[in-house]
Amino acid sequence: MIYKMLPKLQDDQQIFARIDDDGLCRLTCTAKHPPFQEHIKTGGELQDAEGQVMTPEAVQAFVATLP
Repeated sequence: MIYKMLPKLQDDQQIFARIDDDGLCRLTCTAKHPPFQEHIKTGGELQDAEGQVMTPEAVQAFVATLP
């Protein structure tokens, strides 16, 4: 499972899509979603809106900027 950052619309919260191992998205959430936070804390993968895998340092820096 990975999380992918979806393109952000003007002044909206950042939304993330959970992509399951079979390639399907079954959940979208904000950074406040506890399973998303746990995924990030344990070094889980996060892709940016273009599909590039973010480094763990970039992920932590990005999440720290979210409201």
